[in-house]
Formats: sequence, structure tokens, C-alpha cells
Amino acid sequence: MQSENRLFDDFVKMVNGMAGTFAGMGREAESGAREKFKEWMGGTDFVGRDEFEAVKAMAAAARDENEALKARIAALEAKSAPSAAGAAKRPAKPKPGAAS
Repeated sequence: MQSENRLFDDFVKMVNGMAGTFAGMGREAESGAREKFKEWMGGTDFVGRDEFEAVKAMAAAARDENEALKARIAALEAKSAPSAAGAAKRPAKPKPGAAS
């Protein structure tokens, strides 16, 4: 009876050792894969979230400024259009000393 318990104990120890070994192999594979992924990602030109948000805000501000400038140009063109139309209707004055 004692020998059966010992055989069973040895079998349990062996299975526990194998489980520990496989768990260690899994952890080693995971850390290796993480390192490879970090190495691969380090070689690419990805930006961080904070940088992306900063550039996004700058682009939105530039769009707003662009719209304001378009409105200002349109107002200036509308303001100068009647005077330009009036100048086109008037005949040009001949320059003194110019031969006709």
C-alpha cells in the first residue's frame, strides 16, 4: 500500500513539474513575442494619441481661420466691386502730351 502512494506521489510531482515547465515556456514565448512586437512597432512612424489630438486641434483652428478669411475676402470683393464697375464705365482720360 505504501508503494502505491509513493508511485502516485511521484506521478503527481512529475505532472506538476511538467505543468510548471509548460507555464514557464508560455511566459517565455509571450515575453519574446512582446519584445518582437515592440521592436517592430519601434521601427514604424506612429504618433502618440496626445500628438494626434494636438495636430487635430491645430487643423480645426486652421479650418476656422480659413473660413473667416474667405468671408473677409468676399466682403472686401463685394465692397470694391461697385467702385471697380464704376471705373470701367468712365472713359479713360488721355494723358497730356500723348498723340492721338
